[in-house]
Amino acid sequence: MKDVNKGMANIISEMDKYVVGHDDMKEAILLGIVSREHIYLEGPPGTAKTMLAEIAADTADLHFYFYQLHRDTRLAELVGDIIIAREKSTEGELIKQSIRKGGILTAEICVLDDVSRAPGEALNILLRILNERKYGGEKIPLLTAIATSNPTKDEYYNEPLDPANLDRFTIQYKTVGLIQQNMWEAAKKVVDLYADATTDYSQIVPSVDRNVFERAFKLMSAVEVPKEVKEALLELLSTLINDYKLDDTNSLLTDRTFLVKGIKIIKSKAILSGRSKAILEDLKVMKYITTFRVPPDVHEQIEEITEEIIDKKKIAMEEEPDSDEEADQAEEMGSEEEGEEQGEPMDQAAQEGEQKEALDKNMSALQRKEFGDPGDEEEQYLHKETIENIDLLLKVIKGKVEKSIADQIPHRGGQPRSWQHMKDLDDILDTDPVESSLWSEDATPSLPRVYKRDKKQSGGELAILRDVSSSMM
Repeated sequence: MKDVNKGMANIISEMDKYVVGHDDMKEAILLGIVSREHIYLEGPPGTAKTMLAEIAADTADLHFYFYQLHRDTRLAELVGDIIIAREKSTEGELIKQSIRKGGILTAEICVLDDVSRAPGEALNILLRILNERKYGGEKIPLLTAIATSNPTKDEYYNEPLDPANLDRFTIQYKTVGLIQQNMWEAAKKVVDLYADATTDYSQIVPSVDRNVFERAFKLMSAVEVPKEVKEALLELLSTLINDYKLDDTNSLLTDRTFLVKGIKIIKSKAILSGRSKAILEDLKVMKYITTFRVPPDVHEQIEEITEEIIDKKKIAMEEEPDSDEEADQAEEMGSEEEGEEQGEPMDQAAQEGEQKEALDKNMSALQRKEFGDPGDEEEQYLHKETIENIDLLLKVIKGKVEKSIADQIPHRGGQPRSWQHMKDLDDILDTDPVESSLWSEDATPSLPRVYKRDKKQSGGELAILRDVSSSMM
């Protein structure tokens, strides 16, 4: 364990030496390498995504491969050179195609830049190779693939990965630059760092045994995950499903990712911290898994949700010893009773009477707890409680609320319900067309009828329905 801890500390030291800030992204990359899970990093250009991966590879002298994908990427560009050879046979000439291995087939860490730009025919096979870590039936030495992408909504030719493809990358992280975060102290350190002419991360000398990752992976597999960590993980998932209403329509919470690979990431966090046993705080690595698997507003709260579950679990663990003490006391009392039985036996009737009395008390307390039956103090409190609008509430419950009484008033927008006499010539447009036509040909003192338009001026009653149960006191 010591050599692993020293190796990880050296890698982090090299990362800190050339990259200021971005601590979460540094941790995400190391967690991916230790657990041998793939990583997806999304963020604007120039936020040290590729640099950190390359520093980690160079420090441990791992074979590093970088490729920038584009719309015309062909699979041969990723796996090596295609060789076409002719062979003569008795039946004629054969043309065979083979691949001289290269690219991701020989790398231990590879960075696939702008993965969202890759065409489907290359991307599908690429993701299959990453998932199986095989090509042509042979295993490849790949430890971790780090895929990067710019925010897809900003570019026309940049299509977001569909959830199934994105799920191939266990660790997911969304990064933002120091400037966008208003981290000016860190920005000042970057300016000072690269103002120094001697700063050149391309000249990193390997300082970590490359086999340290092999030992770290073996140690990770053997890390103990105690009961409380397992329970906290399940409680976190239950909270997301039941309290935040996550389902297959708005999230991607799969058994493979959260129950299998999630445990690997928790174990890897323990290894990075120099421990052979996971603790509750290791559950915070879930923020690297939920990034694009849950809605953005939920992911923004994931650290707070996880912290709350950890605190609740710690409180429950502190209360457990009290329960153990009670169990020990019960055992001691049982031993004393056995001793009494061996000595002078108690009167059987008296013993049964005491048991019945205790049982009645327990049942009475249980009923008050289960059914909200108040004690003496609660009854006194309930008698003083007043409920407003009780009469109207009872009307609503009984279904006897009368309809509101509405007055009809003259209104231009009302419906024509009856007729009335024309008062002046302003009403000429509202007259019966036939009568107004006849009147205009032969005007008489008797004016034509006009529509009587009325509109109900409605009123009403207000019912306030309140929770008046004893549970709300």
